[in-house]
Amino acid sequence: MVIIMNIKLKSGLTLLIAAIIWGFAFVAQRVGADYVGTFTFNGIRFLLGACSLLPVILIFEKKKVAKEELKILLIYSLVAGVALFAASSLQQYGIFLTGSAGKASFITGLYTVLVPVCALFMHKRVGMFTWIGVALSVTGLYLICMNGTEGISAGDIVLMVGTLFWTFHIIIVDYVTKRVPPIKFAMGQFFVCGIISLLCALIFEDITVSGISKAIIPILYGGFMSVGVAYTCQIVGQKNAEPTWSAIILSTESVFGAIGGALILHETMPLRGYIGCVLIFAGIIFAQLRTRSENISDSSVKDKSQIL
Repeated sequence: MVIIMNIKLKSGLTLLIAAIIWGFAFVAQRVGADYVGTFTFNGIRFLLGACSLLPVILIFEKKKVAKEELKILLIYSLVAGVALFAASSLQQYGIFLTGSAGKASFITGLYTVLVPVCALFMHKRVGMFTWIGVALSVTGLYLICMNGTEGISAGDIVLMVGTLFWTFHIIIVDYVTKRVPPIKFAMGQFFVCGIISLLCALIFEDITVSGISKAIIPILYGGFMSVGVAYTCQIVGQKNAEPTWSAIILSTESVFGAIGGALILHETMPLRGYIGCVLIFAGIIFAQLRTRSENISDSSVKDKSQIL
């Protein structure tokens, strides 16, 4: 019994490390946005992230991919990579517009609520906990975004649209990872996203060595820590963790995003903003809970790392 408890504790701590890394990645994105454009940051970041998964593949997926499976893997990587490009670009640009890592982390975290709701379109039952989560999250979103008489900002809208693409991306990932090696697929979609981002950067942005050098630490963090280290922690941690508890632990990413914004960037919100954050986080937790009558996949978090 003690051994089992120790294993579960280690799994929980490993997942918590992943959540902390992903949360502080919003801070890295916010700092990086001051020096390089959206496409430049994401292009370099995701290509580094793809490379960082090579040793992970050597550990967890040594088996060679068959020729027919490779073709399917490439197609899925292309589709998911395009969705990831749209979602990550909107997120990075939204962070640039709002100038807030904390707000971005909570708005982006709403995908955790939206994925179960999308089960309606798949003719699956959506239970009571999910609807409670939706109600709490929508209320929290209103409190965060409606700032006095100014109303909702352009950055908030961009982040919300990005959340819709995150939801779409997670649904794709859930479908694909049951059919192909998940880590090889993750690396493939990262390469696709990185290449598209760099192509857009060459067309729409001014890429400078000076800007990249100033943003090098956020870029390296987003590439190696947020992808390579955190993804490995997730794989190891989820081996011996209950799916629901894994979901809840990984959902604390939003909280750590806000903590990172406050500690490193000295970000603050009005009281209503903090209340909104609490409501959104409560909504995210409720969305991870399952009643016996629900038949919804837990995929809303199991591949969260493939977003980052």
